[in-house]
Amino acid sequence: MSEGGYRITDQYATYFMTFTVVGWVDVFTRKECCQILIDSFNYCRDNKGLILYAYVFMGSHIHLLAAAAHGSKGMSAIVRDYKTFTSKKIIEWITDNPMESRRDWLDVVFKYHGKYNSNNNLYQVWKQHNKPMICLTPHFTLQKLNYIHYNPVKSGLVDHPEDYRYSSARNYLGRKDTILDVEIIDFGSMIGYVAG
Repeated sequence: MSEGGYRITDQYATYFMTFTVVGWVDVFTRKECCQILIDSFNYCRDNKGLILYAYVFMGSHIHLLAAAAHGSKGMSAIVRDYKTFTSKKIIEWITDNPMESRRDWLDVVFKYHGKYNSNNNLYQVWKQHNKPMICLTPHFTLQKLNYIHYNPVKSGLVDHPEDYRYSSARNYLGRKDTILDVEIIDFGSMIGYVAG
């Protein structure tokens, strides 16, 4: 889970991470694939000790701020299990969904990437690296939180962060129409925090 100096050094620290689909394939334009991500995040939170602070699902990737609870197996294990499970479910969705217009193409792309990766049996859905960046300061953490929430705005998908369904921006505004529960970061209570 290391590439170019990025790695999880403290299993229980808070990290900004990006999970990217191989070939930048935009599978998360399909609500069924987004539901796989939602269900898996809920499972990891309830059963594996995932603490999810923020997220956004873009067409081909996910950005998140997350930590592993003390007493869990740690962030590396949670990420590994999450990506393994969601990969299997996405492949099952493709295989079992004859109405998916890109079914044959998706099969070819994921098999192609799996063929050249000795860690996979047949398919590869996620790129191996996650580019974890540890959140050591409130300023850096806030910067990454804003990056996550403004990603759909910068991509031209919505005008306001809270308009995007697959994001924690609504959680941070206290809205009830959210799709995932998150732990809200209270920046005001952090020692040494300076807004901006």
